[in-house]
Amino acid sequence: MTNRFDPDRPPFRGGCHCGAIRFRVSEAIADTLVCNCSICTRTAYIHWEVAPENFTLDTPDAPIRTYQFGTRTSKNTFCEVCGISPFRVSRSAPSKIDVNVRCLDDVDLESLEPAHFDGRNWEDAIRKR
Repeated sequence: MTNRFDPDRPPFRGGCHCGAIRFRVSEAIADTLVCNCSICTRTAYIHWEVAPENFTLDTPDAPIRTYQFGTRTSKNTFCEVCGISPFRVSRSAPSKIDVNVRCLDDVDLESLEPAHFDGRNWEDAIRKR
């Protein structure tokens, strides 16, 4: 079987586990990262921040819920049917859409080399970024 993944060849399509949420991104995959904060650790999120104009929600009537905590800056979206979080708005880049690379179709995660972000010490980490 041929691996169809090429991080430089958009569009990329993705969604939640049950398929109620589907989206696409029309930019190349770059600058992925893994965060060690409490929510990212528990959800195993691999972050990819994309420009909103390059993100299209293909299921506008999807059963999306939003969870906020702490500073309430981040908007942690998830499917109310299966519980998966395919994208969100992060505290670190609230003007972008933060796509969970694990929720993209046909992505070879082994080919990515995500940077690490110390979300447990967010203020210090964001200053160093």
